[in-house]
Amino acid sequence: MRAKMLAITVMAVAFGQAQSEPPKSMPADVSPGRVAWFDITTTDLSKSKEFYGKLFDWTFNPVQGTDQAVEIVAGGSAIGTIRVAEGKISSFNGVVYIQVPGIRESYQKAKKLGGTLVPGFPFNLPNGTGAIGLVSDPAGHPVGMYSRTPLVPKKPVSK
Repeated sequence: MRAKMLAITVMAVAFGQAQSEPPKSMPADVSPGRVAWFDITTTDLSKSKEFYGKLFDWTFNPVQGTDQAVEIVAGGSAIGTIRVAEGKISSFNGVVYIQVPGIRESYQKAKKLGGTLVPGFPFNLPNGTGAIGLVSDPAGHPVGMYSRTPLVPKKPVSK
């Protein structure tokens, strides 16, 4: 529950919907698999590259001068890095939200690739601005997913 409240607060502030401000328009559509820039830490660079490459269709470029990091490429643009962590990965390493076409489909894909689904997610954001989900990759790093399309409620099973 604490993670869900933190995510709601972070996403509301990020999208300009904190209580002190009136709601703003939808966030910019950066396209599926993209975010401005970020670092993901890992204890297993090879496994993380495989997981994220398959989940978001990312490719990777070497970082000059080190074998402990790779540059993440989406849609032909560099958007961040995956780097080897010094010490244990924790939830304090931060969470980034990657735009995806659909939360439910991306959740299933993450699970098939060895990700762990975080309880309490996914859910719709306020004011119809989309939906978010949270998973942990195989190394335990949390990664958020954001869809501009709100979740459609599941239909109840008929008896």
